[in-house]
Amino acid sequence: MGRGRDARPAQNGQQGQGQQAPYGQQGPYGQQPPPPHGQWQAPPNYGGAPPAPPHGRHGEPEYFGDGGYEPAQASYAPYGGDNNPGSTRQFSIGEGPDAYGQQPDQYGGGAGDGAYADGGTYRAGQSAAPPAGPRLHWKQLLSGIVLRPDATFWQMRDHTVWGPALVVTFVYGLLAVFGFDKAREDVLNATLSNSIPWVLITAVMFIIGSLILGAVTHTMARQLGGDGAWQPTIGLSMLVMNISDAPRLLFAMFLGGDSTLVQVLGWLTWLACGYLLTSMVSKSHDLPWPKALGASAIQLVALLGLLKLGTL
Repeated sequence: MGRGRDARPAQNGQQGQGQQAPYGQQGPYGQQPPPPHGQWQAPPNYGGAPPAPPHGRHGEPEYFGDGGYEPAQASYAPYGGDNNPGSTRQFSIGEGPDAYGQQPDQYGGGAGDGAYADGGTYRAGQSAAPPAGPRLHWKQLLSGIVLRPDATFWQMRDHTVWGPALVVTFVYGLLAVFGFDKAREDVLNATLSNSIPWVLITAVMFIIGSLILGAVTHTMARQLGGDGAWQPTIGLSMLVMNISDAPRLLFAMFLGGDSTLVQVLGWLTWLACGYLLTSMVSKSHDLPWPKALGASAIQLVALLGLLKLGTL
């Protein structure tokens, strides 16, 4: 091998011309004899691009250059694509489609193409994942919770809703005082200077209580394997809690809490709140319904004791 083969006597080379070449180097049907040592001859081409000659200097093998070892180029014949059948495509070491175990994704989500880390499954609350949809206007948000809750929760699972949540909760707290018989009488019989601070303090306390209950629901969802963000979860839970109780509160302000209609509406709206809250947690935290219901249980029990049973 190498350069030492050129140092043989010339007569040996002349004597070898009359001998039969080894099998596979020269055929009996007009095939060309093998090239002299040190010269490179391209392999047969069947329609593809002509391969590049080796990188060695003066026709030498590429592993015996003056600069030491030169990285070889591996040839791959990938199937499909723009390559012609039978042709080859050259890659440097480490650049091939199967280099270092980097296999292309057979399901269309190859590495580095922006696909999700777990193979196409969206995980809520991760910064690398895009939101499910554009932010809804507050009017569309409030109507969507009532008319199309599942689609609304799915679209808003990564968006904060602090503005609508705080405003709706504050207005609910201002009117909640008039939903209880004794509290309504105390406010109406008191002077204006005393009733206004009482109503405002009640509204602020409703905001604080809603924030606490929403935080508890979010914590329970994370404990059960959820991965949603805390801000959308708390904000949406505040909206669900107040919007779902609006029908009961509306009739309680005029009929009183002892009315049969108000009591029936109280139980129905509590069931509706359970459905909406469970759906919201399921969409925001990617949880199945049983776990989402378990995460919402504490907030539902608290609402039952503070609002629903208080009217009974």
